[in-house]
Amino acid sequence: MRRADPRGRKLLRRAVGGQRRDVVLGAVLGMGHQAGEALVPVLIGLAVERGVVDGDVPGLLRWLAVLAVVYVGLSFSFRFSARAGERASVTAAHRLRTELIGRVLAPEGGADEGRLPGELSNTATEDARRVGAVAMALIVAVAATAGLVVAAVALLRVSLTLGLLVLLGTPLLLWLGHLLSTPLERRSETEQDRAARASGVAADLVAGIRVLKGIGAAPAAVARYRRVSGDSLAATLRAARAEAWQHGVVTLLTGAFIALVALVGGRLAASGDIGLGELVASVALALFLIGPLSEFSWVNAELAQGRASATRIAAVLDSEGAVTDPGGGATPAPAPAPAPAPAPDSTAGRLRLRNLSHDGVHALDLDIAPGQLLGVVTTDPADATALLRCLGRRADPDTGTVELDGTALTALDLTAVRAAILVAEHDADLFEGTVLENVTAALPEGTTVPRAALAASGTDEVVRALPDGLHTQVTSRGRSLSGGQRQRVALARALAADPPVLVVHEPATAVDAVTEARIADGIKDVRRGRTTLLVTNSPALLAVTDRVVLLDGGTVTADGTHQGLVRDSGTYRTAVLT
Repeated sequence: MRRADPRGRKLLRRAVGGQRRDVVLGAVLGMGHQAGEALVPVLIGLAVERGVVDGDVPGLLRWLAVLAVVYVGLSFSFRFSARAGERASVTAAHRLRTELIGRVLAPEGGADEGRLPGELSNTATEDARRVGAVAMALIVAVAATAGLVVAAVALLRVSLTLGLLVLLGTPLLLWLGHLLSTPLERRSETEQDRAARASGVAADLVAGIRVLKGIGAAPAAVARYRRVSGDSLAATLRAARAEAWQHGVVTLLTGAFIALVALVGGRLAASGDIGLGELVASVALALFLIGPLSEFSWVNAELAQGRASATRIAAVLDSEGAVTDPGGGATPAPAPAPAPAPAPDSTAGRLRLRNLSHDGVHALDLDIAPGQLLGVVTTDPADATALLRCLGRRADPDTGTVELDGTALTALDLTAVRAAILVAEHDADLFEGTVLENVTAALPEGTTVPRAALAASGTDEVVRALPDGLHTQVTSRGRSLSGGQRQRVALARALAADPPVLVVHEPATAVDAVTEARIADGIKDVRRGRTTLLVTNSPALLAVTDRVVLLDGGTVTADGTHQGLVRDSGTYRTAVLT
């Protein structure tokens, strides 16, 4: 990172702090393990002193028994410390993933702006894992510190010179290790950014592979992915070089430090300042120090990567909402506002657009009566997109309002808006599961099969052609189905939800004319008495509507029946018949 990001560090503290119990338990047990490991050289030295120097066989056996007890204790301490650490790491990562998914799916939106789905997936998996791993790194750091302290105290008892050497040299090594981790932290953040980008592009290309092949754009798509993947590879190699450099230099410094401790201990033994057992203990303690000092190198690397990943996660969690939610969304209102209106007990379904302007739509006034089946024709597809975004409150109008039963959508809780108005996008995705699970996704569990919605959308024909009927498995995003089959299943899902207001965008572009006419009649029958907007340029669908409006240049230029507009409006004829 170029500078310490307070959002990332705050998230890191929160994620690890949420696992305080397991972290403390793991640290205490880890301290016991490392203390036991540090005592082993001391006990071996005492055994050598009693058995070899003094010839005290009972004393030798006694110290060997103590050594066996210490080994059993440190073994169990390590096992349960590792268990607590893994539990803390996995739980912290899981909670972050849940929080990320909740933010991405939050009604106010905004978290996915400028980010590909694969990029968000990488953040929720790899970045969350790295942040969770910091919990284990802290446990290891505390345990290694305990081992160093016990080793230093033992060396002080053997020789003041050796003890001071360890006490003064260890902090210096840790400081150098921290300095060496700075390039790794910066390059790790870049690596994760590039890897997430490559993952997002790959997922995007796989999802659209049929379209790319159909228009002959596959070579260009491959070239694009190679370029993005090459950038990711270069960033990964730079991060790997930084990590290797850090590990290599720290290992070299650690080895030199251990050699210095052994050299000083040897000279003290040669001069008679320490005995044979103390020399054995000193050399063994010097070798033991390799473990804790090497662990500090690993801890520094984990902390560097965890901080970089925490910054990326915080950027998603703190992203500004696309719209404000008076019921408690992520984006606060700039000033105190009235309490949000609750979901109405019974939504009549009257929609009113007052002087609405957004993107290409300008000063749009439109009144849709409850139970009306309205067709909306646009000469510019961008106008349809802008209208759908406002109706579904995925964006708020630049000026003007959208009202539901006399209440502005901006004054309603977002959950209430989504319950009352369902916008069925033209490119709505299906999910992994059976056809039936996709159709009934918005219905309470145990609901009977929505036969009317299946028939109205033409999905009953799809079901008859599938090997397992309604229980046929659908792959991610519905790629195991044809375009027409996907459209019909998605439409069936929207019709089965039966919202008070349904907005459908081009639901039959991938089906034949006969099926399209059947779908038109089906929508009219199923939605009778419920407010429905068909945003489409399809003559078959428009023919069953009660009323049609034409948006030309972002505003209503014609209003009437389909047959009347075909007869009287040249612009309308051009839009729907050519």
